[in-house]
Amino acid sequence: MFMKLIMIFLFMMISSLSFGQDSCRVRVSLLTCSPGDELYSTFGHSALRVTDSVSNTDVVYNYGTFNFDEPGFYSKFVRGKLKYFVSTEDFYSFEANYKYENRSITEQVLDLTCGQKQAVQQFLTWNLMPQNRYYKYDFTFDNCTTRLWDLLETVSDSSVKSNAENRDHSTFRDAIHEYLDKNHKSWDKLGIDILLGSRLDKEMTYRQTLFLPDNLMKAFDSATLNGIPLVNEKDIILKKTYVPEDKNNINNPLFIFSCLFVLIAFLSFSNSDFTKRTLASFDSLLFFLFGLIGLLLIFMWVGTDHYMTRDNYNLLWAWPPHLVLAFFLHKRKGWVRVYLLIYALAGLLLLGVWYFLPQEMNMALIPLIGILIFRSFLYISGKRR
Repeated sequence: MFMKLIMIFLFMMISSLSFGQDSCRVRVSLLTCSPGDELYSTFGHSALRVTDSVSNTDVVYNYGTFNFDEPGFYSKFVRGKLKYFVSTEDFYSFEANYKYENRSITEQVLDLTCGQKQAVQQFLTWNLMPQNRYYKYDFTFDNCTTRLWDLLETVSDSSVKSNAENRDHSTFRDAIHEYLDKNHKSWDKLGIDILLGSRLDKEMTYRQTLFLPDNLMKAFDSATLNGIPLVNEKDIILKKTYVPEDKNNINNPLFIFSCLFVLIAFLSFSNSDFTKRTLASFDSLLFFLFGLIGLLLIFMWVGTDHYMTRDNYNLLWAWPPHLVLAFFLHKRKGWVRVYLLIYALAGLLLLGVWYFLPQEMNMALIPLIGILIFRSFLYISGKRR
């Protein structure tokens, strides 16, 4: 009996030691990937790396995965109903993809206790289950980056504290513009400024800044857990190869639309019948496009789950009724002149209060709005009849 008790005691001791080694042989780190060339990668990426030196596994957990083959993919994507999910990938495969795309990877090794490492593994295992892996993605509030801070807070026995603060009082749009400007994506910037409404111009709290991978990396640098610095090692494990930047400022919407405004204004005083017919077709097309944009903005506001597409002041220039006007623009209808007068005056008022609106409007829109105002007054005066 005595020997049996001794054996049980030894077994418990060995099991306890094994358990401690099992949890402490693991290394958990945050991977921050630099921006890429495509729009979806412009803001960078974050992932979690878990390395087990005993089982010789090196796995990356990625919360930014979606399925192109999902039924109704495009409809769900547009309406903000597409489900994202966590997936896993071998680190060397992950690294190879970013090396191919010429993007850097920075690793921050987290100073976690054995129990916290085990909690991270258990949470990730639970999160990978089919019934738990999906979530409703939101670019600014719930994405592949914010999920990692949430995960750390969930598995920790105390809250994660960061010493950094949001001192610049920047808005979501400011943060997004910084990346778009840096990557010379002026056309993408125009599209985003049209689609996303005034909610994007709200000042971010510090917690809300963490939707961007670079901000999460900085937050981890200054964070503490139980009074101990969260990061105990930081290294650039993949460096981006320098590529000369294309600093061409001609191919941007503001310059192109400004040139278009000058050209239309010049051609408007031509007596050529061909020029008049061409401009008449151009007017109908531009009014139709503005109306189509307005209809899209209303749909994105009331017909989708996207939070940032609501309260959109671009509807002050993109009037959905333009869709109808485009087909009656050249007919001698009294209501057409009244409509054009109202729109032209409203357009002038809009330009007058442009910088005082609660939503930052893209400067490239001013020449386009100017064209319609100018052409509307010409129609009202009867010079284009």
